[in-house]
Amino acid sequence: MKITNDRRARGARAILLGVSLAALASTASAANLVISNWDGYMAPDAMDAFKAATGNTGEVVKHATNEEIMGKLVASGGKGYDVVFVSSPFAEVLHNLGLAETIDASKVPNLANLYPEAAGLAYDPGNSFSVPYTWGTTGLCYRSDLVKTEPTSWNDLLKPADDIKGKTTMLATDRWLLAAGQLADGFSVNEIDPAKMEQVKNTLIEAKKTLLAYDDTTFYAKLVSGEALMVQAWDGWCNYGITDNKDIKYVIPKEGSDLWVDTMVVMKASENKDAAFQFINFMLDVKNHAWAAENILYKVPNKAAMESLPAELSATYPNMAMPVAELTKYEVLRDVGEAQKEYSRIVSEIKAAQ
Repeated sequence: MKITNDRRARGARAILLGVSLAALASTASAANLVISNWDGYMAPDAMDAFKAATGNTGEVVKHATNEEIMGKLVASGGKGYDVVFVSSPFAEVLHNLGLAETIDASKVPNLANLYPEAAGLAYDPGNSFSVPYTWGTTGLCYRSDLVKTEPTSWNDLLKPADDIKGKTTMLATDRWLLAAGQLADGFSVNEIDPAKMEQVKNTLIEAKKTLLAYDDTTFYAKLVSGEALMVQAWDGWCNYGITDNKDIKYVIPKEGSDLWVDTMVVMKASENKDAAFQFINFMLDVKNHAWAAENILYKVPNKAAMESLPAELSATYPNMAMPVAELTKYEVLRDVGEAQKEYSRIVSEIKAAQ
């Protein structure tokens, strides 16, 4: 995840301010935790602060994608990892494979900081095997100063006007690439009906002919430079573009969005479960969780943390101010089971199409 150096520095200081050392250290039980997370998804000094707070040591190993860490977890049965950060459908897969530990709420009292809606997400009602860390939407990010017509529909991206053909990008990851087609065609983002998915495939093959690229990592930079004029984007990543160019805007198309959720999961194979729960509790501390919102520029499901953010943050990044009731009306991504193989096949055919 992209985080500027000055934000990293501010976040490192902020996360230390939120630690109640005396209260947490009393329950310390030294452990060497292994946390797998995306790059930049927590404060650089978070593990030092966690050690100071609890006496537990730990290391962070990085994964670039959900698929990368899932391959390792499935191959090892989860051994070698204590807490992993994965998106909601992958957390559900870990649960369905018996690799995710049940969350012991008595050991994570900061769950009380979460919005009530965060305990009602369809993939894990009650947060029984995962704890939400960040959440948001996927929509259209565009140069308002360079497009002739402001977008309102997924079809503005999939069937672009002549002035933006060849200057659009879509996300390369299976679930989000397909979601754009599913929503445009009026289907669920978890659709598995073969006939409907064939229609989605054809929609996206036609869209490919108009694209600049599939891009998960540099699309916002392409907007800043003007190489791209409209892109499919996660809301927080559009915020990175807005940081550099105030003419960049974000909109959720009229057909809707997915509700994506990145979660923390304790592995059943962990030999440090008490410390793992302490780590999750630490990350849900109001000031620590606020760091994620202020520096990653993603919304967090922590009511007190969101309310603590400076007013100028939502003024600069309007999607940060989305009400929780509006956010949670969108359909959350789910594990589609055996249909995931079909999803992968369809995406391969889309990307191979001429």
